[in-house]
Amino acid sequence: MSETGILRGALRGAALAAALLAAPAAFAAGFPEQKEGDWVARDFRFHTGEVMGALRVHYVTLGSPANEAVLVLHGTTGSGVGMLSPAYGGELFGPGQPLDATKYFIILPDALGHGKTAKPSDGLRAKFPAYNYDDMVSLQHRLVTEGLGVKHLRLVTGNSMGGMNAWSWAVKYPGFMDAVVPMASQPTAMSARNWMMRRLIVDSIRRDPEWKGGDYTTQPRSAAFASAFFGFATGGGTLGWQHLAPTRAAADKIVDDKLAAPFPADANDTLYQWDSSRDYDPSPDLEKITAAVLAINSADDERNPPETGLMNAALKRIRNARLYLIPASAETRGHLTTGMARFWKDELKAFLNAAPHLPTH
Repeated sequence: MSETGILRGALRGAALAAALLAAPAAFAAGFPEQKEGDWVARDFRFHTGEVMGALRVHYVTLGSPANEAVLVLHGTTGSGVGMLSPAYGGELFGPGQPLDATKYFIILPDALGHGKTAKPSDGLRAKFPAYNYDDMVSLQHRLVTEGLGVKHLRLVTGNSMGGMNAWSWAVKYPGFMDAVVPMASQPTAMSARNWMMRRLIVDSIRRDPEWKGGDYTTQPRSAAFASAFFGFATGGGTLGWQHLAPTRAAADKIVDDKLAAPFPADANDTLYQWDSSRDYDPSPDLEKITAAVLAINSADDERNPPETGLMNAALKRIRNARLYLIPASAETRGHLTTGMARFWKDELKAFLNAAPHLPTH
């Protein structure tokens, strides 16, 4: 095949990777009883001790509140509505699918600092409290219990940051859910390349003269470039990128298109989102987990490489836990693989069918 033919094929194949590295998916309509709303948490206390009198939380729900509830958590820079994409929600929430919205009450919140939930760009800018994952999970818990009146969850699941939030749910609120399926994550301290790359995004923005301590009038250009660099470096998979960019021309085209695309995010929001993972570490409390756990990762995950052995060591400390490791291939996309539910939805269905129902506290 000519280089031109290879390039065209690679660019067609790159559509999924580009979509996964870009903004959250557009709102997908057509799920049963699909609703969108806001709830206000009063007097929300951050881990820093700061208190906000009114903190807005945005969410989408599918199905009837009378059904068993499932909490689905998105990744960094994403939103709840992004989980309704064809590759994710389209494989999970339809009739007969593992999380059939006619049988479950699906809750998809926007995490603190993300989507339409309260965030720095709403007005406080760099004066917004320096939230962390514990604050995210506390706010999600208040939404579920106070805002939606849910007393028990059948399942908590999520991708990447959402997976780390799911691990935090399991140790922070043991007994509140029957099952936990954290994906593209592991229950160990933020460290190594995963933190190094996040730190570089944060520092790239803070060191940019255009940032002006968070009080910029035009978006600092560093946010877009650092985010693109991070995306290519820590997502896509070794075999995946080789398949999508088998020539320099193909690789250049993908990079050029990414850098030329609009960057709709706010720099302060971006800085806060990546920095919020800084002290994530559920590992001291793994023995507290009572829910059944199915951890799902991809063998080519750049941020959570299985060769460290960290995941296997952690799972040994949990009474009912196992790992499903998706084999790497030209079809997987590294850290982004679990965003495509076709790779693991059958495992999820079998796991949920076997997971016991725990007593409601």
